[in-house]
Amino acid sequence: MQKKVEAYIRQYQMLEQGSRVIAAVSGGADSVCLLHILVTLKEKFGLEIQTVHVHHGLRGAEADRDAEFVRELSEQWKVPCLVVYRDAAAYARERGMGVEEAGRELRYEAFYEAAKALHGARIAVAHHQEDQAETILHNLFRGSGLKGLGGMAPVRDRVIRPLLCVGRRDIQEYLEEQGIGWRQDSTNDSTDYTRNKLRHKVIPMVCQEVNGQAVAHIVAAGERMRQAQAYFEKEAAEVLRAYGREEAGEESRYRRIGLPSQAVARLPDIMQAYVVMEIMGRLGGARRDLLSVHVQQVIDLTKKQTGKTFFLPWGIRAYREYDMVWLEAGERKGKTEQGMLLNHPSFSVECFPASILREKHQKIPEKKYTKWFDYDKIKGTLSVRTRQTGDYITLKDGKKKTIKAFMIDEKIPRSRRDEMLLLTEGHHVLWIIGCRISEFYKITDETQQILQVKTDGGEEHGGKDSCPDFGGGCEQEDQ
Repeated sequence: MQKKVEAYIRQYQMLEQGSRVIAAVSGGADSVCLLHILVTLKEKFGLEIQTVHVHHGLRGAEADRDAEFVRELSEQWKVPCLVVYRDAAAYARERGMGVEEAGRELRYEAFYEAAKALHGARIAVAHHQEDQAETILHNLFRGSGLKGLGGMAPVRDRVIRPLLCVGRRDIQEYLEEQGIGWRQDSTNDSTDYTRNKLRHKVIPMVCQEVNGQAVAHIVAAGERMRQAQAYFEKEAAEVLRAYGREEAGEESRYRRIGLPSQAVARLPDIMQAYVVMEIMGRLGGARRDLLSVHVQQVIDLTKKQTGKTFFLPWGIRAYREYDMVWLEAGERKGKTEQGMLLNHPSFSVECFPASILREKHQKIPEKKYTKWFDYDKIKGTLSVRTRQTGDYITLKDGKKKTIKAFMIDEKIPRSRRDEMLLLTEGHHVLWIIGCRISEFYKITDETQQILQVKTDGGEEHGGKDSCPDFGGGCEQEDQ
């Protein structure tokens, strides 16, 4: 197995002579195997290795024993070890996310910090073929596009995955042959988490009752998906090179990229989507924040008259101007755009006619992290920020109350007040995120246009919508 992993490392150029490597070691079989193989290759590649173990503040004494195991193992193999302590539960509460997701973010934050301290080291993680199959199925069930269906890349940024070429059984047999022990995380046996359900129920059932080689087939399909994704991204860049126009203001701090509407209309549907995502990426947006509805809004502009505008994540707006469809980021000097949401990665906006609501007899959703506002009452620029002196909110009786007084009356802890995000128009607060919206901006019978604002506050609260149908976001690579 060691030779197979070494060949895989060379195939994807994961390591070079003299590479510095952060080995992410939980103490489980996979990460212990990864560390041992790196140690055996240390002399051949001239590696400088450091282990990093993240203690999430969960599982009590069991987690303490895991940390101590990694320390002792690192010392035995003469590898420096860093144990990082993080409070995953508190982090999850503060950001309205699940503990599993919070733990993943905290781990990679720690890995990247350690890699930076080690002068730009590579980050080696122990994902294997079953992990890859889980990732692909997870993304498939969430509605992801080609990128998500491609699963985890062998190399992404500084992250390398040397064990993607082997399976869980290969890893355990290797450790048993070498006489190496490992720690078992009890949460891995729980089916409370989506990935564990796939691991312990779905994949075993498929392998037993459908095809014993299902994992290998899923992994091979993922590789083909990554190839397809790369092809479409390359073609989208070529379309922009041939037909695109880019303009930027020196003092006005804005940038826009446009395409002739007829050129877009002639493209196959899937290429239209990839061109939109390519433009978003060039304007500084994150493709993972782009949902299928955003892509379709831009494509629809090719069929609409001049003057229609859509607001996308990261403060980017899309509009048609004569025969050109433009995506624009930033602000033009001396001009503010109605309903513009300033650059914030966790928020997305959508505007639609109120008549749709009435035709479908749809009620205003009572979701904690999705809110609807009367778009026509918004005259200035929206921003997402923490509180400032002078901020106020309008209550039911039409009276205005300062945000400071409101937070005191609601008994919001002092420690949280300066951390809470607000959606504001100037000093008028539309929404205290996760808490309350202003009566002034609420939808009425006279409302003509509705502005939907959504933040990632957790799926159970409506913070996440359906995932992209194309190659945009929703790929959950990292565990």
